[in-house]
Amino acid sequence: MKVIICGAGQVGWQIARHLSGERNDVTVVDNNPELVRRATDTLDVQGIAGFASYPDILDRAGARDADMIIAATHSDEVNMVTCQVAHSVFSIPRKIARLRAQSYLDAIYSDLYRRDHMPIDVVISPEQEVAEAALKRMSAPTAFDTETFLGNRMQMLGIALDEDCPVLNTPLRQLSDLFSTLSAVVVGVRREGRLFAPEPKDQLFAGDDIYVFTLISDVGRTFEVFGKKPRKQERVIIIGGGTVGLMVAQKLEARADRVRAKVIERDRAVAERAAEALERTIVLNGDGLDVALLSEASVDRADAILALTDDDKTNLLASVRGKSRGCGMAIALINDPSFVPLMKPLGIDAYINPRGTTVSSILRHIRHGRVRDVYSIGDAEAEIIEAEVLSTSPIAGRQVRDIDFPEGVLIGGILKDGDILKPRGGTRIDEGDVIALFALSGDVPEVERLLQVSIDYF
Repeated sequence: MKVIICGAGQVGWQIARHLSGERNDVTVVDNNPELVRRATDTLDVQGIAGFASYPDILDRAGARDADMIIAATHSDEVNMVTCQVAHSVFSIPRKIARLRAQSYLDAIYSDLYRRDHMPIDVVISPEQEVAEAALKRMSAPTAFDTETFLGNRMQMLGIALDEDCPVLNTPLRQLSDLFSTLSAVVVGVRREGRLFAPEPKDQLFAGDDIYVFTLISDVGRTFEVFGKKPRKQERVIIIGGGTVGLMVAQKLEARADRVRAKVIERDRAVAERAAEALERTIVLNGDGLDVALLSEASVDRADAILALTDDDKTNLLASVRGKSRGCGMAIALINDPSFVPLMKPLGIDAYINPRGTTVSSILRHIRHGRVRDVYSIGDAEAEIIEAEVLSTSPIAGRQVRDIDFPEGVLIGGILKDGDILKPRGGTRIDEGDVIALFALSGDVPEVERLLQVSIDYF
């Protein structure tokens, strides 16, 4: 597949990294020559320095025979014009645009929208993705990461193991025997900075971060098995009343279960806009790092503090300060992945990586054939892939124990004839089954081969 990626920032670079690693013909376009040089020096891609919306630049990038264009620059207007030029001048079949402004999103998603007028096949909104991620983190407050799969019937949980975890130093094979009716499957372990797919003989240790698949109905029991107690989320403080913070507050207001939320926003104009848009949420104008203001917001009685400003350091400090004043849980929005190792020492329970959520969203639309969902783990170190098994797939008709998966791949769950199954050695994978599996990034091409998912679909 030939792909043009417009924008060589964090998101564009990660998408280029994924696609070039899967032997696609990738060209990166950016008006910053340094970003283009970084991409061409570190990835197997071609680079063009120039404005992505200019027809001559797209022509040089190979738009005449491109299969897909991904417009992920920092400008909504450039992204939209790029897709229009790609459609009108070059007839590129697949066009994906990242848009931030709510006004554009409202217009594009309205009934008045017509594809012929703004030919964008897929719109990605980073703010909406981040807001949804924040709510998912709140839904599983003792997990540092979470996502649902297989028709929202299975949940992937990221759980940090503490010294009081009751199943430490126990082989995973033995866990299956001890909790035979539990659907939980450990598919990934991060230990001392290294992420790997565990084997049945492997044990878990304090300090490990694990990724577990479990049925939605088993989430509470799964947390108990790994030493986590359930927490209620009835009082929430949101630091930052911008686009993301406002979206989270609005979604909390719309929930059936009553959540009392307060928003703290430093910019008075932004705070006033948030107050006008919200009905039941209290909006306070001031610095989220101000101890007196946090006390006024009753941070000591809050179940969670969500630091969602556009400044990583503010989010880190606000989270730490909230926890130190008695808040039960802290979730921080972190753009710079180099800050992630600080989460555990600082006592921050979970973080949201906007780049990761946006990359995952774009990957869902890049994957094709029978691939239903893709979720990026960590700093694009692994993926959770949900896909339907084709009759031509090498794994169709075979038992799990007989499938030659790479070492970095584990099945987390199987949807067969409407039932969710926990994968076991004797479980047979048939045509039409939907499987959710964990795959280290280097093993994704082999997974696609086994699933008979060719990346040159478009």
